[in-house]
Amino acid sequence: MLKIREDRCKGCGLCVRACPLKLLKLDGDRINANGYHPACLTDRQACISCCACALTCPDMCIEITQA
Repeated sequence: MLKIREDRCKGCGLCVRACPLKLLKLDGDRINANGYHPACLTDRQACISCCACALTCPDMCIEITQA
């Protein structure tokens, strides 16, 4: 299961580019407390928990856990 700490996300988009299945995007409809569009998962069921996004995130905003 993938969890994004949206309050810490600075919207850099590195996780979006790292996802091999292209399941992440920057949420253009929301802004976090720091003024950034946070990353969000578009299809939770399709996520394979490969950890590419979590390993790429420079601010450690993404956590992968077992469901």
